[in-house]
Amino acid sequence: MRDLVVQVLASLSIAGTVLLPRADAALQADSGGGGSSAAAASPSPVRHAASSRLSAVHPPWRPLPRCVADAALATAIAPILRHRTGSVAVGISDLATGVTASYGSRTGFHTASIVKVDILAALLLQTQRRHIALDQGGTDLATEMIESSDNDAASTLWDAAGGAPGITAADRDLGLRDTVPDQEGNWGFTSTTVTDQLRLLADLTSPRSPLTAASRRYELSLLREVDPGQGWGVTAAADPGTRSAVKNGWLPASPQGWWMINSIGVISHDGHQLLAAVLSSGQPSPGVGIAQVQALAKAGAAAVTATSRCSPS
Repeated sequence: MRDLVVQVLASLSIAGTVLLPRADAALQADSGGGGSSAAAASPSPVRHAASSRLSAVHPPWRPLPRCVADAALATAIAPILRHRTGSVAVGISDLATGVTASYGSRTGFHTASIVKVDILAALLLQTQRRHIALDQGGTDLATEMIESSDNDAASTLWDAAGGAPGITAADRDLGLRDTVPDQEGNWGFTSTTVTDQLRLLADLTSPRSPLTAASRRYELSLLREVDPGQGWGVTAAADPGTRSAVKNGWLPASPQGWWMINSIGVISHDGHQLLAAVLSSGQPSPGVGIAQVQALAKAGAAAVTATSRCSPS
């Protein structure tokens, strides 16, 4: 699968140099309904030596540049994007190598039910700082909110966390820079980006997180036990027989019937533990949106693990 990275580098070669923009301009033009949007950043092309001198450009003690991973991801998902509906964004991060790739990293989407992961993380952060634990009622509600995606439980815990102001304060500590909780209390219309969703998943998996090890284990344990009917999404990219931590969100986003279909999670792919987030809006139906999210997760996971093999492990 290392050939995918070489293919990306070769396809971008011009007169003995490699131009490595974030992604092809045509792929940057996201459009569609549902979420709010911000233009995706397009950094200036970076010039490197020809791909035939890859080992000289990237010695074993240095990771590949982020632009290489982004280009590999863009190449992998291009066939899906040619037939896509609505607006999409993809983010994948390899926990072992640190290789991270994203497409549409700054595009804003409404969260729908994936915000429930944020609600619980905020509440756990608040309780641990008060040196208390969730009581039985709180743990029951957390189980219902995550495993069954119960909306009433989410509303109760949203209020318990202090509503939009409380979630905003916790998000600041969790490192979520582009997530804006809905000020009217409609938590499903919180806006976010794939970059922030990868940060949130990192908060659940990294010892550098402000969440304690106990808090991280607790939330991940709930995400690994979601109801079977809600186990779709980024789990499509997971190795058979492995247990994924996943949360999905779906919501009709307009009077015209367009849907938001989102999926985030921690999965194992080809032996690599990955953080994965796929967000979308403007989907004509849940089925179409889910199929697109799953195809993007598969292609993205394959691209990042292939890229990771060119980086130090």
